[in-house]
Amino acid sequence: MSLRRYVLRRVLLTVPILIGVSVLTFGLVKLLPGTPVDYVLQFQESTPDLRASLRAQYHLDEPLPTQYALWLWDVLHLDFGERVVSDRSVRAAVAARLPATLALGTAALVVALLVGVPAGVLAAVNRGGPADEISRVVALAGIATPNFWLGLLLILVFGVHLNLVPVIPPVAPLLAPESLAFLALPALTLGTASAALFTRLTRSAVGEELRRDYVRTARAKGLPERTVLVKHVLRNSLISVVTVAALQVAVLLDGAVVIERVFSWPGLGRLLVRAILQRDFPVVQAVVLLVAVAVVVANLLADVLYAYLDPRIRYRS
Repeated sequence: MSLRRYVLRRVLLTVPILIGVSVLTFGLVKLLPGTPVDYVLQFQESTPDLRASLRAQYHLDEPLPTQYALWLWDVLHLDFGERVVSDRSVRAAVAARLPATLALGTAALVVALLVGVPAGVLAAVNRGGPADEISRVVALAGIATPNFWLGLLLILVFGVHLNLVPVIPPVAPLLAPESLAFLALPALTLGTASAALFTRLTRSAVGEELRRDYVRTARAKGLPERTVLVKHVLRNSLISVVTVAALQVAVLLDGAVVIERVFSWPGLGRLLVRAILQRDFPVVQAVVLLVAVAVVVANLLADVLYAYLDPRIRYRS
């Protein structure tokens, strides 16, 4: 099977998954107590005409399948409706917060890869040595440390005692130097556990590849050790790293909810928590759906990368 056909097949298989995600997102929010009308009226007495008008505005007077179809049609046109707590559209609220969350998640993933992959390679090449033992202890500590605790510790050390970074996000554009400097601690906090996971995974994958016959053959032909490691071993080891990197997208997005609260980072996580507390149902639906779609797309990209790195995968499909 060619790579193009493999990608097309994977995309088609993703469609029913996305439909299932939309059904779950719509249905789970419907299970929450109360309706948007209750929270608009703050559970106070109101006229039947006013309640009927609001129910019509949120399509609550329609059967549930019709409500889902209308909601999905609007979502496909990137229309998530109006917020319950204000007249602002949900799309505008999400669009205002999305860049901050993407910046935090990207920075955390970069931190995790830049730290985890080299540390894993170093540990695999020096298996059983001091570097291997140190990386093992540090990786286990990184996996076991709660994100919120590490974030508070970093704020206390670097923000309060050393005064190297501000403890409150600066009022500046996202790409301004002061904003990028402030992003360092949240990204480090969010990426620590993933870096530890990448370290252990890379160590295992590289160690297994180093014992294979093609590595002995390459060394017997006199290839430099750097060429053997970078050109042959690392490429074959990347498949498992790509797998975890795709899965880590979900972990980073989930973790961002906590980290954004700890660092007061103005992203989707803080918006979601506030929307849940205010029963702002359209915002909850939009954010949960976007996160779910991001996870599905990340897994799709991982599948495509598998097929690119190892053609045997698409030949077996």
